[in-house]
Amino acid sequence: MSKKYLRQRRIFSPTLRKEVVGLIESGRLSIAAASREYQVSKTTIYRWIHRYSTYNKKGAVLVVDKDSHSKKLERLQQKIAELEQAVGNKQMQIDYYKKFIDLASEEVGEDLKKKYDSAASSGSSKTNKPSTGQ
Repeated sequence: MSKKYLRQRRIFSPTLRKEVVGLIESGRLSIAAASREYQVSKTTIYRWIHRYSTYNKKGAVLVVDKDSHSKKLERLQQKIAELEQAVGNKQMQIDYYKKFIDLASEEVGEDLKKKYDSAASSGSSKTNKPSTGQ
């Protein structure tokens, strides 16, 4: 005979339920996130909303604006494009500086990368050991 493990019954105080509903109403927590965080079903979260919400009473129709979701998604995609462009610009600067160092090395007849690379890539002087080579 196999033992069945029953989930321990938990009772959430009305104060906590109201707090969760308030977080959902303010947009700081989604229903799915609340369900995961408090380990209760979405159905239970909806019951809390119907019971404790100042806006969502049982039987009332809640109209969700799909445009706001699509506008948010559009803004996020625009931000991603801006960040990708910034990364591309930084990469172009890095390529420019590398080429500049190559040309300067040719001009002075010395490999400037080798000469100055260890000092430039060593990072903060607080974390590195002092060099004994010069």
